[in-house]
Amino acid sequence: MRKKQIPLIALFVILTLVLILVVVLGIRRSQIPADTEALSGREEEAVQEKWQEGTVSHNGRYYKYNNNLRTYLLMGIDKEGPAAEAEDCISGGQSDAMFLVVADSETESISVISINRNTMTKIETLDPSGTKKGEITAQICVQHGYGDGRHYSCSRTVEAVSRLFYNLPVSGYLSLNMDAMPILNDAAGGVEITVLQDIDDPERGVYLREGERRTLNGTEAYSYMRRRDINIFDSATDRLRRQEQYISEFMKKLKTAVAGNTSRAAEIYDSVSEYLVTDVDFANLISELITYEFDGNIYTVPGETVMGDVYEEYYVDDDALYDLIIQVFYKEDRT
Repeated sequence: MRKKQIPLIALFVILTLVLILVVVLGIRRSQIPADTEALSGREEEAVQEKWQEGTVSHNGRYYKYNNNLRTYLLMGIDKEGPAAEAEDCISGGQSDAMFLVVADSETESISVISINRNTMTKIETLDPSGTKKGEITAQICVQHGYGDGRHYSCSRTVEAVSRLFYNLPVSGYLSLNMDAMPILNDAAGGVEITVLQDIDDPERGVYLREGERRTLNGTEAYSYMRRRDINIFDSATDRLRRQEQYISEFMKKLKTAVAGNTSRAAEIYDSVSEYLVTDVDFANLISELITYEFDGNIYTVPGETVMGDVYEEYYVDDDALYDLIIQVFYKEDRT
């Protein structure tokens, strides 16, 4: 499975949290047992333990789950203002950006897998009062909307993503509302990019032209990350290219800003904390830098966008997804 070199899908604020996590925060590790026939081992009785101890067969070779990994779901929520309790159980906000961040404690490295917001999968629905209404097949971003807009919405989204990845163990989640974007951009001192596409946002006074070299301020970064023409089929792809480009440059800039300075990283975290919802244990803040590396490459869940009856739908290539899971989460068993 190939890596997708920046571009393809995202909201830049999510990877900011990745950097903060690996730079200043002691992250808890908890592995959730998995159960799926799709990743069955050499022996049927190994199914219940396959993520931990069992083996899987793939292309004539055997693999074991890499127990050095911690996997976190990071979400960008399409809601403005601080993270707040939803008015009802159907207005929690959509998770417009979704990443699985995979931290390997052995190699001190990070892998990132982007999940298309329009990925079609089974989600669990509620009515406004919170009564369960059963499963439907819909865009995965919708799952966050069925809940309280905070921890319940996040945990249900984790479940949906875990199922999509054959019950992958997920150690925790972080979600961030979009109004944190300008704050983070300016905290890094602005981010310099070569504009990939004309952006006109008269409401915010933002006018960017393709090919120009610009150091974006917070307002410009917000428009560059968010604007798209919904009347053009798959216009989200162009936006996602811009987002991925920005992520790469922002991560470099932020890493320089906090290098050797955990208090600075903590300040940045505090500046966006009211926009953040997480179940990661922040009790054990560490005093020294954790130098996990992120090489700027992002894996993508493979698939294809088609036009549904009303909205765009993204259908995953199951065989290619299986290849991706083996590549990222498993090690070859040579015993």
